Amino acid sequence: MSVSLLSRYAFFSCCLLFTLFSLPFVHYEWLWPFTLAAAALTLLGVFDLLQTRHAVRRNYPILGNIRYLVESIRPEIRQYLLESDREQLPFSRAQRSLVYARAKNEGADKPFGTLIDVYQPGFEFISHSMRPAPLSDPAGFRVEIGGPQCSQPYSASLFNVSAMSFGALSANAIRALNQGAQRGDFYHDTGEGSISPYHLEHGGALVWELGSGYFGCRDAAGGFDAERFAEQARNPQVKMVEIKLSQGAKPGHGGILPKHKVTPEIAATRGVPLGQDCVSPSRHSAFSTPIELMRFIARLRELSGGKPVGFKFCLGHPWEFMGIAKAMLETGILPDFIVVDGKEGGTGAAPLEFTDHIGVPLREGLLFVHNVLVGLNLRDKIKIGASGKLVSAFDIASVLAIGADWANSARGFMFAIGCIQSQSCHTNRCPTGVATQDALRQRALVVPDKADRVFHFHRNTMKALAEMLASAGLEHPSQLRPHHLVRRVSDTEIRLFSQLHVFLQPGELLEPEIKAAFYGRMWQMARADSFEAQPV
Repeated sequence: MSVSLLSRYAFFSCCLLFTLFSLPFVHYEWLWPFTLAAAALTLLGVFDLLQTRHAVRRNYPILGNIRYLVESIRPEIRQYLLESDREQLPFSRAQRSLVYARAKNEGADKPFGTLIDVYQPGFEFISHSMRPAPLSDPAGFRVEIGGPQCSQPYSASLFNVSAMSFGALSANAIRALNQGAQRGDFYHDTGEGSISPYHLEHGGALVWELGSGYFGCRDAAGGFDAERFAEQARNPQVKMVEIKLSQGAKPGHGGILPKHKVTPEIAATRGVPLGQDCVSPSRHSAFSTPIELMRFIARLRELSGGKPVGFKFCLGHPWEFMGIAKAMLETGILPDFIVVDGKEGGTGAAPLEFTDHIGVPLREGLLFVHNVLVGLNLRDKIKIGASGKLVSAFDIASVLAIGADWANSARGFMFAIGCIQSQSCHTNRCPTGVATQDALRQRALVVPDKADRVFHFHRNTMKALAEMLASAGLEHPSQLRPHHLVRRVSDTEIRLFSQLHVFLQPGELLEPEIKAAFYGRMWQMARADSFEAQPV
């Protein structure tokens, strides 16, 4: 029995043993209160182990109830914190509260106004209409993904599960996410850890993320294996293929799964050896230039039977993405979609310097990608997804307004299945069973209950988005424009998003003289035959 297991059950075991050993001595009156208390706590511990709604209580019988006791008086604690020092209340706590309420199908309405300082620079809001629109059915909030070179387009929800791998997440977490996605008709991104048996149990739509380790389709040397790829990509459950160039949490840095989390199942799923850290390289071996990337996309589309193929990345050097855009023009090959990840995103562990200081934030990266495609008259042929710390309906609206076609969330759905941000993912000792390969710990995550929460979180967030749109006089998210959203830029000034950002005109990058100076300089530096900058 592990030390971890002993520590988690220590208090429960002590209560049980005290109850059993004190029973023969109940004739001592002074012992009764202690025996009764121990017996009551033992019964509570047994109930904690058998109940299915709270993973922390299943993993920490008796002691886990302290968390829910504190939660029950949270509104009073929150008010005290706000009155004493407003800025000490973490934004993530507000995020979790919103997700938990929606995942549990509880009302998220709160009295006594906003807790946000509306006069603080950076405050954002969506402007409402004097004549609200009729409330739309959020089931119709979908986007067709698949350009002219795709023969199996996919109709995706506007809100989906972002990339999180089996290995980083437990089998039960994968099951819950996929079952919830199947019920709600939205997709579940596999992450770069490949397609596990748990992704396939409930039939939810999958987007297969193909990272630099080519897990699930790698040869003995770690390179890309076309035959293995085709075998998995043609599974009807796989709706799209996403090449991961980089991720928001650690762009330019390969992923790692510590060897103590590499189980025989994970090794078989990824095609890697046991007893070693599972490391994905920082760059791909199947291509090395923008033109080769386009050809790789065309090859994957053919191998998959014509399914949509695109790539995900966090924007770094602007000329590199423009080099990819030039390669599109030169080869005539287009990705079906591009997912822009923001540096603020990421649920996995990453070096602190990468988390804080490398990569472009989501909105800047999204706007740049949108503008480049508009400037090349390609925007109507390529769809754009956005991923990076998006949790609420307003988060979704804010990226749709500046160029995204849909949004993905990792942390939102992790909160929905019980993540409490203990930041112990890499230790294999996740207290809720979400990010561990310990069979007993992940037993605490009861799949049907958490799948319900995934489904409810998605449904209630889409409903909230529909209500926001109706208040703005809009009937569909595709009608959102930059002038519908507003940001406070100082104590005395607010501006529309359309005034804050530069938006290129269709075909502007194809003109002899590009009016937007920054875009003009980057376009001159970009090369289709190399990711390196061209001297200008």
